[in-house]
Amino acid sequence: MKSAVSGGSQRAYWLKKLHEWHWISSAICLIGMLLFAFTGITLNHAGQIESRPRVQTREGAMPAPLLAQLQVLQELQVNLKEQGKSAASPPIPASVAAFIRSEINVDVAGRTVEWSDDEAYVAMPRPGGDAWLRVDLKDGAVEYESTDRGWISYINDLHKGRNTGGAWSLFLDVFAVGCLVFCITGLLILKMHSERRPLTWPMVGLGLVIPALLALLLIH
Repeated sequence: MKSAVSGGSQRAYWLKKLHEWHWISSAICLIGMLLFAFTGITLNHAGQIESRPRVQTREGAMPAPLLAQLQVLQELQVNLKEQGKSAASPPIPASVAAFIRSEINVDVAGRTVEWSDDEAYVAMPRPGGDAWLRVDLKDGAVEYESTDRGWISYINDLHKGRNTGGAWSLFLDVFAVGCLVFCITGLLILKMHSERRPLTWPMVGLGLVIPALLALLLIH
């Protein structure tokens, strides 16, 4: 009799703990799961959702002293390549970045530069859009182009973690762990209630069998 009571109290204890972990993880993941569920639909129908990118362009001219700084860096990179040495590409000099910010209203501070024989190119991809800036190393012409593909594209890129940076990547990892806790605790709660709910395991089985059949039979 005592063992039965002890077993029942232990079961009640773990059921209570599972419910606590389940609701806490669901609360933490709620907004993220709504976002990812919605963007799952938008990504699945990406071809049917019209997107009208907005493109902005700006131009300027690099002063000769600043252009000379870029030419020196470009020559250094060319020499390293000719010697077969690999080195991290230096970022835009602070004085050049300050000029671009004031002249074109674009922040390129600390960004990596792609050097070629006649230009310095800075790629600036972001969620929901893209941008780039190039400086002609011969005449100092500065060109900037920004493309905005809209908010649907923005949240789709958040879903995929595309061009989102380290902080969002960390959030995705934490969110994924939270979802695992939510699902595993939900499965354990189902198991503890399954004796009084005979449809529990058939329904769980359907959740496995249906996508498995679709993948095996209808995806080629």
